[in-house]
Amino acid sequence: MLNDINSRRDIELLVDAFYKVVLVDDFIGVFFTEVIKLEWEKHIPIMYNFWEMALLDNMVYKGNPMLKHIAIDKTSKLEPAHFDRWIKLFSETVDKMYQGPKADLAKQKANTMKTLMLHKIDQSRDGYFIQ
Repeated sequence: MLNDINSRRDIELLVDAFYKVVLVDDFIGVFFTEVIKLEWEKHIPIMYNFWEMALLDNMVYKGNPMLKHIAIDKTSKLEPAHFDRWIKLFSETVDKMYQGPKADLAKQKANTMKTLMLHKIDQSRDGYFIQ
């Protein structure tokens, strides 16, 4: 039986495992390695903070992921299939590592973010983006 996500350390392990999979993924890995060329030493702690805020209600995240994804879309189109792949990889990583209400919440929040991001990206393409 797997434990649930209960601490910052659990989130760090999840994020690290997830990005190891994403970076080598043949469909979406290119967004992280070539399109935006993330500075991993800066990006990964931001992801820890984001998920800690989202799952543990600790307000450590500062940022606007929507604007960042809209900017990425202007460089290389983000399509529903890209988000579907992200969700699949994220959910598989969660399921391999954790089980419980917070693990379920992580997958639920990821799906909610996908829907919202796709909507806002679509609006931004039509010039109707309102933050």
